[in-house]
Amino acid sequence: MEKVEDQNPQQEEDQVVNPWEVSAKDGGKIDYDKLIDKFGCQRLDQSFVDRVQRLTSRPPHVFLRRGVFFAHRDFNDILDAYERGQKFYLYTGRGPSSEALHLGHLIPFMFTKYLQDAFKVPLVIQLTDDEKCMWKNLSVEESQRLARENAKDIIACGFDISKTFIFSDFDYVGGAFYKNMVKVAKCVTYNKVVGIFGFTGEDHIGKVSFPPVQAVPSFPSSFPHLFSGKDDLRCLIPCAIDQVQCFV
Repeated sequence: MEKVEDQNPQQEEDQVVNPWEVSAKDGGKIDYDKLIDKFGCQRLDQSFVDRVQRLTSRPPHVFLRRGVFFAHRDFNDILDAYERGQKFYLYTGRGPSSEALHLGHLIPFMFTKYLQDAFKVPLVIQLTDDEKCMWKNLSVEESQRLARENAKDIIACGFDISKTFIFSDFDYVGGAFYKNMVKVAKCVTYNKVVGIFGFTGEDHIGKVSFPPVQAVPSFPSSFPHLFSGKDDLRCLIPCAIDQVQCFV
């Protein structure tokens, strides 16, 4: 990813894309090619689609074939390791701000189910009820209630219950998970997090401190009950491109 201070200010005015806001100047369209360059991603071209089909011995998902999932970071490393017999795990999530998931919310989960079935790997699903409490006008109790309702829709996608762990931040954060949060937080300056996510002086400190919460599920050591002794296990994160900044 290019350094924040090297980015073109005019480009920043043309479109804003981060985990909490997606907008283009004058109501225009999002330029995904610019985002791919900005976030240091690569296109998911036909060679990747063919390779996934070869490694899994099953047809690639329609979201791959039609370019709904169109870019990646280091997916080739995951596939290289898998070809050598090394497993990985999946991580995705949901910020519960409504009682039910609409089709747009479901797309990442539908694709994640395909990946779990195709590669036969574990999955962790984070419900960021704490995030929605901080960004929306929601109480802690209401955020937790919405998380439980959203979990029902996610479970209905049909994930392998023997390989899937769904957790609420309010219920789970602590222990090894929190230790990793602190390690990540110490690596990011205030100026850097403002440059990456666009926080202002009007944002409360809860927002500024949140990104490590979303980042650390990508570390297997955050889940010692699942991956004890497997701290080198790779993680594949199916998500929308507006979430990429939490993981670069």
